[in-house]
Amino acid sequence: METFTVRDLRDRTGELIHGAEAGRLALVTKHGRPVFVALPFDETLLEQGVLTSLAVKLFDDETLTQGQAAKLAGLSLPAFFAACAARQVSVARYEAGELERELEAFDGPRRQ
Repeated sequence: METFTVRDLRDRTGELIHGAEAGRLALVTKHGRPVFVALPFDETLLEQGVLTSLAVKLFDDETLTQGQAAKLAGLSLPAFFAACAARQVSVARYEAGELERELEAFDGPRRQ
C-alpha cells in the first residue's frame, strides 16, 4: 500500500488514480496521521455492499432523499429502509415539535 500525504495529493493525484485503477490501495495522511484510505472501486467492493453503505451515509447526512439513496444502492424502498435499520439510521425525520403536532392532530377528534 502506497502512502500519500495531503500535500502529495496536489502534485500526485494522477498517481493515486492510476494506482486505484490498477487495484492498489493507498493511505492518505495528514501530519503523519491516517486520514483516509483510497480503495479501488471494483466488483469486490460492490459485493461487500459499499453502494448501500454510501447511500445510507448520504441519506443520513441529508445529502440524498430516501428515494435517491435507494436508487443509488440499487434497492427497493423497503429494502433500503431495512439497510438503514441494520445500520441504526432512522428513516423517519421529524423536526422538533413536528411529531407532537401530528399526534395532537390525530388525537384531537377522538377527544371531542
